[in-house]
Amino acid sequence: MPYAKERLSLLWIFALLNYLYADVVALFAIVGSTNPADGAPHLTQWALLGSAVLMEIPIAMILACRLLPFRANRLVNIIAGSVMTVVNGFLTFVPPLVGWGRPPAFPEYLFFGTIETVATLVIIWQAWTWSGVKPEISSERIVRQPEAGTTSS
Repeated sequence: MPYAKERLSLLWIFALLNYLYADVVALFAIVGSTNPADGAPHLTQWALLGSAVLMEIPIAMILACRLLPFRANRLVNIIAGSVMTVVNGFLTFVPPLVGWGRPPAFPEYLFFGTIETVATLVIIWQAWTWSGVKPEISSERIVRQPEAGTTSS
């Protein structure tokens, strides 16, 4: 099993991201206040669950990209990338424009939201243009060996 180490490492990355995100969501629940006069944001249990489900998409895509066959992989990347782009783009840019929430939006949130939206757009483009045909010329670097007059990769 030549890829056992790679797959185990990948599964640990998947588990770690889940552990970390669960801790972040737990902090939101602990820090949030049920008293609106405090000014602290309060997220309901359903909002926290929705956030967890939404974040599970990119976490699961780490596995899906490595384990799914070409056609399924390409389709799932396009669908997941589209869902994440629409949701993230909406949540990042629409509320500040229409005055929902606490305007103005936090600059760091807009910064990260822009990077995340661009990243998912790149994922969609890469999946959309992915042909599945192996190139005839290897992308590996060719090194010339002058004494033998041959090349190797």
